[in-house]
Amino acid sequence: MKKIYIIGIVASGKTTLAKELSKKLNIPWYELDQVVYKQTDEGRYKRTTSEQVEVIMEIDKNEQWIVEGVDRKSYRCLLEMSDTIIFLDPPLWKRRIRILTRFIKQNLGLEKCNYIPNTHMLKMMFKWTRDFERDRANFEERLRSYHDKVIRISDNKNVSL
Repeated sequence: MKKIYIIGIVASGKTTLAKELSKKLNIPWYELDQVVYKQTDEGRYKRTTSEQVEVIMEIDKNEQWIVEGVDRKSYRCLLEMSDTIIFLDPPLWKRRIRILTRFIKQNLGLEKCNYIPNTHMLKMMFKWTRDFERDRANFEERLRSYHDKVIRISDNKNVSL
C-alpha cells in the first residue's frame, strides 16, 4: 500500500513530482487546491474546513494515492494518513525564481493554472513564501513527529523512490 503526501511551499515542485510519481507508480494523484476549491456551473468556491476534510477522507478510501499541497490545518490529517511524506524544500532563491517564471509563463499562455495569474496573485505567492519562512520552525516541529516516514528533498531533479 502506498499513500504519499508531497508537501512544500509555493513553487517547490510539488505538482511536477506528483505527476511524475503518479505516472511511474501508476497511482492516482490529487492536488489539494482542488480539495479547497470546488468548481461549479456558477463558478469556483472555497469549501469549508469540514468539507475539505470530508474530501480528504473520500480520497483516503483508496488503497493508494499521492496528494500534494501546502501546509494547511485542514490537511494535517494527511501527515498521519500517509505512508510516506515527501517534504520538498528547495532553496528560497530558487522558489522565488520559479514564482516569477511561472507568472510570466501563465500570462503568456504557456502554462495553465486554476486561478487568475494577475499581480495580486503574484504578490500573494511571495507573501505565502515569506510567511512560510517566518513560521518554518513550527512546520519543522510538526514534521518531527513523523520523522520515520519523512523524506526531505532540496533538489528534486533526480528523485527516485
